[in-house]
Amino acid sequence: MTNPADPITEILAAAVALDAPLETRLRLIQNAVAGLNPGFSEGVERMVARLATQGAGNGAPSPGDLMPSFLLPDETGRLVSLNQLLREGPVVVAFHRGHWCPYCRMHAIALGEVRRQVELAGARIVAIAPDRSKYNALLQAEAGGEVSILSDIDNGYALSLNLAIWVGEEMEGLMRSVGYGLDEFQGGNSWMLPIPATFIIDADGRVAARHIDPDYRRRMDVDLLLEAVSALRQAA
Repeated sequence: MTNPADPITEILAAAVALDAPLETRLRLIQNAVAGLNPGFSEGVERMVARLATQGAGNGAPSPGDLMPSFLLPDETGRLVSLNQLLREGPVVVAFHRGHWCPYCRMHAIALGEVRRQVELAGARIVAIAPDRSKYNALLQAEAGGEVSILSDIDNGYALSLNLAIWVGEEMEGLMRSVGYGLDEFQGGNSWMLPIPATFIIDADGRVAARHIDPDYRRRMDVDLLLEAVSALRQAA
C-alpha cells in the first residue's frame, strides 16, 4: 500500500500535496487513474450508472431520522458503540470502501486534517470500512493516526442502513486484475462494499446532515462538514 513505486501511491501523494478543496484533489486522482487504466475507469462508469439507476443509497437515514446504533471493533480490536460516542456530543460517521481505495485514502487523510477543528466544535469523527482490523490500521496510519477506523465485517451495519452494494461480476474481475482482492481484505467472498457516505449526527442521535453518492469518487467536502458541525454547536 505504501510502496513509493506504486503509481497509485504517487498519484495520491500528488493529490495530498495539492492546496485545493477535497473535490479538486479527488478529481486529480480520478483523471490520473483514467489515464493509467482506461478500461478500469470505463468499468467504474458502468457500475456507477447501474447503481444510480437502481437508486442505491436512497433508503439510508435522512436528516431528522434517528441513526441506528452500532457496536464495532476499532483498528485495535476495542469495541466502540455509537451510543457511547454520543454521550460526548455530536458524531461524524464516514463510510469508506477500504484501505486499498485511493479515494478513501484521500478522504481519510482529509478527515485527519480537520479532526482538531471538528473536536474544537464539540464533535468526534469515526470512519467505518468493511476491511479486517489489520487493514483498517493501515488506513488509519496513512491518515496520520487521527481518525479511528471501525471494521464493519460482512457490511452488516452498512446493510442495515441500505448502504451496501454488490460490485458486480465485471467490477470484481477488474478489481482482481489490479490486486484489489476483497476476499482477502474483508475475510469473506460476498464482493459487497458500502456506498461512501458521511453522516453528521447530533447529540440526540438524529441525522443533522448527510452526503451519499453511489459514485465513490465523490465525497462530502470537509468545509461543508465543518459548517454542519459548527451549526450544531450554535444550536446547542
